[in-house]
Amino acid sequence: MLDFTSALYLGLKHPSQALRPWTQLTTGRPAALEPLAVAEPVAAALAALQGCEAATLAPSTLHLFWDLIGILSEDGTGIAMDGATYAIARWGVERAAQRGVPVRGFAHHDAVALGRLVDGFSRSGLSPLVVTDGFCPLCGTAAPLPAYLDRIRPTGGCLVVDDTQALGILGRAPGPELPYGRHGGGSLPWYRLYAPDIVLASSLAKGFGVPLAVLSGARRMIERFERLSATRVHCSPPSAAVLAAAESALRFNRLGGDTARRRLGKLVCRFREGLNGTGLRLSPGLFPVQTVQAREPGGTALLHRRLGEAGICTVLLRGHSVQAPQVGILITAEHRGSDIDCLVEALISAAGSGTSTIQPVEYPHVQRW
Repeated sequence: MLDFTSALYLGLKHPSQALRPWTQLTTGRPAALEPLAVAEPVAAALAALQGCEAATLAPSTLHLFWDLIGILSEDGTGIAMDGATYAIARWGVERAAQRGVPVRGFAHHDAVALGRLVDGFSRSGLSPLVVTDGFCPLCGTAAPLPAYLDRIRPTGGCLVVDDTQALGILGRAPGPELPYGRHGGGSLPWYRLYAPDIVLASSLAKGFGVPLAVLSGARRMIERFERLSATRVHCSPPSAAVLAAAESALRFNRLGGDTARRRLGKLVCRFREGLNGTGLRLSPGLFPVQTVQAREPGGTALLHRRLGEAGICTVLLRGHSVQAPQVGILITAEHRGSDIDCLVEALISAAGSGTSTIQPVEYPHVQRW
């Protein structure tokens, strides 16, 4: 079977024998009392990578969002949430709403619609807290973070970004040779943003293959979170094994991350070039999550089933902006060129196009994501 269902985009797996050894998984003490010693340098390295002053760690983004939205949404705050925000951040917003915080949604990646909400909050004497994902793999586009900031800064608002998809993949100075950019720091380096009014909550479980979350931002904000977080009191901190894997991932990223991202970009280009001219509808851009829709209405589910029958595992997705399902194809740096060619042939055959001619296609600057 060829598997295109894993979000380990850089192919990192962290076998135990490759990690720094540990004598015990946890101290039995909550993070608020005594985090493991290695947590501090890991957090500092992640903050530097993302272009932030400071960071703190948690076992998952659920732990972060459970506390974060409530901590930030004091009296006098209104929450504006991008309509396609991922479920875990949404759960944090819903918890704040249950406590009486005003919540409004706005159309996906629509800074103008956000501006109208911000104006409405201002007329009601509320400061906006904007919640969004940094990158949307289903539509293949980055959130317009600079435009969001332009809307909220005059009112003293704050922008909370779930940067899970971008961390480890996007970085600074994208170009033809490195379409994802350098170093994999995520949305802030991608946009060259360095702002005290942005808070990033990100999982390392995709780009870096580590089930660990990091909250990054201005030092005063991180210190406030650590002081007020209930999950740091009532939940176990990240384990020694997870922290060792994070160290390994950061070391790999320094030494070979750009090489892996360059290879990943070439594989995605190979996939898109192979389907050029077939009539199959692809999501825009070169992000490693690619989506495909059949030419005929109702044909996508059949396309997914036929790929499975051909021994190719994909994911059937329903996007936020379209009602029809999409075949989700997750490409990683571990895939080979021959895997991509096999996938392309299977898609063409399953779609009944009758041709497998590969035609090169030119890509403009990848900011079109």
